[in-house]
Amino acid sequence: MKKTIIITGASRGFGKIWAEAFLKRGDQVVVTSRNIDHLQDLTVRYGNAVLALQLDVTSKADCIAAVAQAQQQFGSIDVLINNAGYCVFGAIEENSEAEARDMFDVNVFGTLWMTQAILPVFRGQGKGHIIQLSSVLGINSLPTMGLYAATKFAVEGFSEALQAEVADFGIHVTLVEPNSFKTDFFGSSAIESNAIAAYSKVTSDFRNGDGVKPENIGDPFSTIEALASLVDVEKPPLRLFLGKLAYPWTQYTYAEKLASWDQWKEVSAKAHGH
Repeated sequence: MKKTIIITGASRGFGKIWAEAFLKRGDQVVVTSRNIDHLQDLTVRYGNAVLALQLDVTSKADCIAAVAQAQQQFGSIDVLINNAGYCVFGAIEENSEAEARDMFDVNVFGTLWMTQAILPVFRGQGKGHIIQLSSVLGINSLPTMGLYAATKFAVEGFSEALQAEVADFGIHVTLVEPNSFKTDFFGSSAIESNAIAAYSKVTSDFRNGDGVKPENIGDPFSTIEALASLVDVEKPPLRLFLGKLAYPWTQYTYAEKLASWDQWKEVSAKAHGH
């Protein structure tokens, strides 16, 4: 059945790939970007099936207006994919105040504002699906990507609570958690903090590590089938990994966390006080 889907950050990467895939199969898609010129090819190819909107997700008022325009154009809305976001690379000491605030504005607050904007629509309909583009770094972290991971940890935290809050309204929430893919994530959309020489080794180790080897970076077009399944399934999961590396890495890191908590469990229990 044809669906109406809103995708933020649809000018490139996953957002562009998924938007075109949904349009090709006959869905109606609302695509947003800070630069609407990057969306014109979709409007030329798919005509009235696509609504292109210029949107700065850091403005809550603009998010509310975008959802209203989408509803006015297509009536009901089935899915919101909060895809807008970017990465600042750098060790924690290297990250500037402006870099930190700007990335949280987009990755966390932008996701929050769009989520809040769509919720009254979904509640009124008695149905809807919010898909948050998180990351495997929303549940694990890496050196030189700590600030980005922090934004995704934040999205994971409020989205997990959201799922419990809106389940009785017929609204589903899914956190999509990709490992590395060949998108623009490491390219022009990324920002690098000013380097501090003391962190040159840890930065070099990361940039030459297994996680960035070509054979360990996924093909973004191969995610289309997974996203289609996620959008179409009656009872979507709260979390979905994309890629073959995310699950084994998480198994390893969570085993380490459980072992540490277990080692200190007596200290933890005594701290309770009674």
